[in-house]
Amino acid sequence: MKCPAIGAGHIHHEFLTLEGIPPETLEYRLGNRSALGWVIDQYQVSVDQRTGITNTRNRPDDPESIVRLFGQVLTVSLETVKAVKGLPALTVE
Repeated sequence: MKCPAIGAGHIHHEFLTLEGIPPETLEYRLGNRSALGWVIDQYQVSVDQRTGITNTRNRPDDPESIVRLFGQVLTVSLETVKAVKGLPALTVE
């Protein structure tokens, strides 16, 4: 399963919808993906085809942990973008 579309300020997944996501969060990249997109991809439930073992990082004892993680990633993304935009222009002589 691939990362759901992130755009127009919201993410909609099978069981979770997040709205009000600032577009600037997508400017902070980890390689070729936004940090939020990377986290969403990593937290997908998968089943190993050979063993049948289900791999999930979701925590049944704390179902809101993923929402807190998204909040932390959004905060880091926004603050990093803000800090980078505040840097003076690089001049090369």
